Amino acid sequence: MTAVGAPVPGRALPLTDVPDPVFAQSMVGPGAAVEPAPGVVEAVAPVAGTLVKVHPHAFVVRPADGSPAVLVHLGIDTVQLAGAPFTVLAAEGDEVAAGAPVVRWDVTAVIASGRSPVVPVVVLDAPADDVTPVEAVATGAVLAAGDPLLHVAARRSP
Repeated sequence: MTAVGAPVPGRALPLTDVPDPVFAQSMVGPGAAVEPAPGVVEAVAPVAGTLVKVHPHAFVVRPADGSPAVLVHLGIDTVQLAGAPFTVLAAEGDEVAAGAPVVRWDVTAVIASGRSPVVPVVVLDAPADDVTPVEAVATGAVLAAGDPLLHVAARRSP
């Protein structure tokens, strides 16, 4: 089982509470979300692995153990901000430890722009037939960055 940590401090939410239907309906994949408090925070790697995609508003970490990759999306519709409230701290291809800083972002600026700061954390490549179950473990709790948010069961052999 792989533990997926909260990438930012805040209140854990079910994915269905994300104010974006693509995430809320698990179209991208199963997961949970974190609602951060205003301020400047560092988003950290939720698992150890390789950064396979890094954008100012989102990043993907693929664990070395073969577990599914994890997407962290910093706020909703934040791609429209063209990187303004974000500082990228790591690069694609970097190996990162769980809890390593990846992006620093100004949550207050996202809120001021009229966008939601909610951070979906989604398990990518999780089979639709539930071969890799994902369980949210902290819904409603206030978490520090790195606290357990999700558990991903190991892939079962076909």
